[in-house]
Amino acid sequence: MPPRRPRGFLTEEEKANMPKVTKDLLKRILSYLLPYKWHFLLVFVALCISAVLGLFPSVIIGKIVDTIVNIPNDLGIKSLISLIVLAFIVTASSQILIILEQYINTWISQKIIFDMRNQLYSHLQTMPHAFFLGEKQGDIITRMNSDINGVSAVVSGTLTSVVSNALIVIASAAYLFYTDWRMALVAVAVMPLLLFPTRRISKKRWKLVSEAQEKYDGLNQQINETLSVSGSMLVKLFTKEKKEYEKFKDINSQVTAITIKEQRAGSWFRVIMGLVMQSAPLVIYFVGGIFIIKGVNGTLSVGDITVIVALINKMSMPIRNLLDVHVSFVRSLALFTRIFDYLDRKSDIVNCENPVTPDLENASVEFKDVKFAYSKTKPILKGVDFKVPSGKMYAIVGTSGAGKSTIIGMIPRLYDVASGSVEIAGVDVKNIDLSYLRQNIGMVTQDTYLFNGTIMENLLYAKADATAEEIENACKVANIYDFIMSLPEKFDTVVGNRGLKLSGGEKQRISIARVVLKNPKILILDEATSSLDSISESLIQTALDRIMENRTSIVIAHRLSTVMAADNIMLLENGVITATGKHDELLENCKGYQELYDTQFSKVIEYEKDKILKND
Repeated sequence: MPPRRPRGFLTEEEKANMPKVTKDLLKRILSYLLPYKWHFLLVFVALCISAVLGLFPSVIIGKIVDTIVNIPNDLGIKSLISLIVLAFIVTASSQILIILEQYINTWISQKIIFDMRNQLYSHLQTMPHAFFLGEKQGDIITRMNSDINGVSAVVSGTLTSVVSNALIVIASAAYLFYTDWRMALVAVAVMPLLLFPTRRISKKRWKLVSEAQEKYDGLNQQINETLSVSGSMLVKLFTKEKKEYEKFKDINSQVTAITIKEQRAGSWFRVIMGLVMQSAPLVIYFVGGIFIIKGVNGTLSVGDITVIVALINKMSMPIRNLLDVHVSFVRSLALFTRIFDYLDRKSDIVNCENPVTPDLENASVEFKDVKFAYSKTKPILKGVDFKVPSGKMYAIVGTSGAGKSTIIGMIPRLYDVASGSVEIAGVDVKNIDLSYLRQNIGMVTQDTYLFNGTIMENLLYAKADATAEEIENACKVANIYDFIMSLPEKFDTVVGNRGLKLSGGEKQRISIARVVLKNPKILILDEATSSLDSISESLIQTALDRIMENRTSIVIAHRLSTVMAADNIMLLENGVITATGKHDELLENCKGYQELYDTQFSKVIEYEKDKILKND
């Protein structure tokens, strides 16, 4: 197990990425807390009372000592009993206040992260498709969960801890000076003995632990690489067992040496702290004893000295925590800035000021000099022009990476053009209401995605109020109804994460049924039959033919059968449409299409022929 890192110190990465504290940042953080200001006030009042009540046990101990010393009779016993009862009542009251404060604090923190998580999720839903392509999914999940949960810890822990520790220190210091200002000054002088050795030793341990952690990372990396299935096979094939063992042994030796140093430092730390903790009270007893013996303060008693020692010990931990508050503060700000980073990212794909909802029944789709680039240095589309007439099916062909998926992504505005326009029914898609536009477009993509639920739940995602008859008809159109009915649970069958319990063809046909239920006016297909067996492909192709009938359709074609069925074929090369026409025309007159046929379509034809021969 790697050594645990001491609290109170920032890592080098945290220092390098330390957020800049600004007035606007603090005001923004405060805006999440203000709606609960009265609840915070109640917590503050509870903490104040708790800090004052926290003095009483120490004070009562002092009174008990004085009672034992000064009243050794029956009256003293009665006083002793009264003080013990009072101590119990005060302690019980203090614990009840702590429970009340924790209850309110938990409620506040959970409400704040409820608001923040809802806000962030809602905002992320508005982000363009390009955002999710550029961001790591793990980063999004981390900010939605870990970072926002961290905010809860800030509200319920850090803020309360700072206030609570400060109040304890103030209340204890006030009582010390009230008891005897001379002894209070002695206590202040003794306090560094309790604090600075801790800081010094912890800093040394922190450095050793950081070094050990780096070595542990190297050790884990070698274990993961060389003891994995692929890694161990590679080691064996290249006969590197001895070399990898020596490398592992060397790193392991370094880890052991550093860990021993760190643990030794921890042992000395405990010895030093034990001596200090014992010595500090002795200083108080010594000085206090002299004051009592010499009569420096006639009212100072043995009980008062006991109280002073108890309060010094009581103050040491809160002061230590307050000295570390800058670390908690920096880490808290880092959480907020990471969340605000996402909230500040604006979506450039939004409704215009007065969006329209034109009739999209059998609408044409037209691209006019469309240009697009994911980055300034790498243009994808350099002036795409074409028009798909009403009710026709056009196919787009081209080499991998030519920009075919980018073109179809612009129709439902997953991306927006850099220049030019995409028009449906003669209206620029930027002027059409975004929800209305997407409700009338159906897409079947290569990467079929099903939620981890039942078949029925995945189908109803397209139309929540679909009737049993509509669902049955959609499944029959998609050639999946008989398969579903053959399952023991039928429509209640759970498909697994991303539909892993189903084959590729089954998932694809369910996704087609989902699109049929949606009943879109325009159909976009990123044909996904190239990796399927011939039976699945045949079933899916039949289903696609049914739903494309009398619909304006655009298909990215990977199969020659789809290309042959298209009303027109468009060849995309170097970001522009270089040729259009029927298969035979392009094969005869277009060199680019001929090359594509030789490298892509002809191989598929030969592959299918081989499969047929093998089956025979």
